[in-house]
Amino acid sequence: MTLDSPRFLARCPGFDPGPMDPNRNIIIVRKNQLEFLTDKQQLDYYEHRKKCLGWLLRMGKDPEKAKGYSPYTVAGTADRMARCDLWCWENRGGYSIPTTEEDAKAYMEKVAFEDVVESTKGKRMEALLRYNKWLQHRHGADEWEFKWTFKSGGGNTGPRDFLSREERRKIRQAALGKDGNPNYGVENFEEKADSWRYTSLVWTSLDAGLRPIEVGRAKVSWCDTDNGVLRIPREESSKNEGNWTVGLTDRTTTALERWLEERAEHPKYEDSERVWLTRHGNRYGSNQLRRLLVDLCDRAGIEHENRQMSWYTIRHSVGTYMTKERGLAAAKAQLRHRNAKTTMKYDQVPVEDRRDALDKMG
Repeated sequence: MTLDSPRFLARCPGFDPGPMDPNRNIIIVRKNQLEFLTDKQQLDYYEHRKKCLGWLLRMGKDPEKAKGYSPYTVAGTADRMARCDLWCWENRGGYSIPTTEEDAKAYMEKVAFEDVVESTKGKRMEALLRYNKWLQHRHGADEWEFKWTFKSGGGNTGPRDFLSREERRKIRQAALGKDGNPNYGVENFEEKADSWRYTSLVWTSLDAGLRPIEVGRAKVSWCDTDNGVLRIPREESSKNEGNWTVGLTDRTTTALERWLEERAEHPKYEDSERVWLTRHGNRYGSNQLRRLLVDLCDRAGIEHENRQMSWYTIRHSVGTYMTKERGLAAAKAQLRHRNAKTTMKYDQVPVEDRRDALDKMG
């Protein structure tokens, strides 16, 4: 796309706002941003935003079904994202893309105390979460966690869907089935069943609530199977706050121990400290893990079509039931939260327990 001058309003090419609001342009670079950026930065930012906004239009609402948001929604989201970007440049050290989780949190800290209605604050947070969704899809970024729970009017920023106790049990069994039985008689290691790989990955995540980035980063040195824990050092923690010791059940510890023994004989892991690698020898990311979970759900007969199913669904189930069984402090430690307010979103009673309470109430 040709830019007529360094000062421009760039509309996303190839997309029509449609009849909902024919005068609503999707602005890629705002006028007040141009005053802050050099010519090179303008072009760099334009290309970055064009990719993001185009993805939101084409598939951002439901990537698995290639279903995007309406142009009207993307126009509003683009405006709110741009406000955050400009504030970060002015207050967080100059022009930089992509926006980091730390910068987004600093911006929302400012927004939280503005004299505006809650829905306005909620829509600004919602825009940042959509941007983060694209970063996860495009760059394998981690999911952002905000301590605020503003409502945008179309939903809230509370916990996403989580696995029930019965679904957690079914997912464990499905992981065993996906691994199959080890066949040590074959000559080609790659043709052998994966034995304990999926089981150890899934079961460890079910216990520790591993974030996608933590699955990718996990090292053999984290695994203390003698004591049934993961020891995640500060420099490896996805939130970089402190050393974490995360408990594992006996059955998960056994599965992990068996996998570590097996991976030691696997040529793919000869030059790697990673606990788990994909079949192609790469780290696991959000997309691969989501596909794995969906496959496990299909194997287990778990409905997922109308649910926000991602690897965080496992993590949210850990937070929900750990809070119920042992309280917020235990959930905070197991999920490695820096701030207790983040854990508080799991302080909810599952629907099956509410039904039991109603039955008892008569």
